[in-house]
Amino acid sequence: MIKVEHVETWGFEHAIRGMRNPKNSWDRSDSDSSQIGENDLHLMQSLFKAGSEHRKYLRQIMVSMDITAPLYWWKEFDTYKVGTVADSCSTMHKIHAKEFTAEDFSFEHLNFASMGLLEKTISMLNFYRTQFLETKDKLYWWQMIQLLPTSYNQKRTVTLNYEVAYRITEQRSHHKLDEWHDFCEILQKNLPFFTEIIKK
Repeated sequence: MIKVEHVETWGFEHAIRGMRNPKNSWDRSDSDSSQIGENDLHLMQSLFKAGSEHRKYLRQIMVSMDITAPLYWWKEFDTYKVGTVADSCSTMHKIHAKEFTAEDFSFEHLNFASMGLLEKTISMLNFYRTQFLETKDKLYWWQMIQLLPTSYNQKRTVTLNYEVAYRITEQRSHHKLDEWHDFCEILQKNLPFFTEIIKK
């Protein structure tokens, strides 16, 4: 399971100005605040095809979004350290803030027996949560932290740039995790002009 909300993009105007600096071709720019012009899009596509050293403008187009995904997905997302910033909901500080339910986990591929194990785990997590809230004994907090499955869904607010978004779609579109397929599709559908720029 992966959920993406509150997608925002910015930086097109200064990225377009910057990409025209090397040849002083600002007078050929035909974009406005709401639309990329044909001349600018053509140059973006040409620079993109020329390679990463020529498409530096992609690093100046920024994206922010809220992503809710399981911890096993976040472990792989953390590969993308350069050009990204993330603030997460704190498992360390807030693991006991609410009762655990099945909806807190990604379980769409679990069979009947595995779902039974998850339900038992949730029951144990809630038992230790209650004990911790009543006693404040850190021993019970440790039980929650170390028992928590990697299918637990965590929310993070992430900022990245179009170069990182491109690398993700290039490297993860055919990954075995469904979450990567879904995330790549979300990027391609929700980032303005993204598919047009990276069209080969």
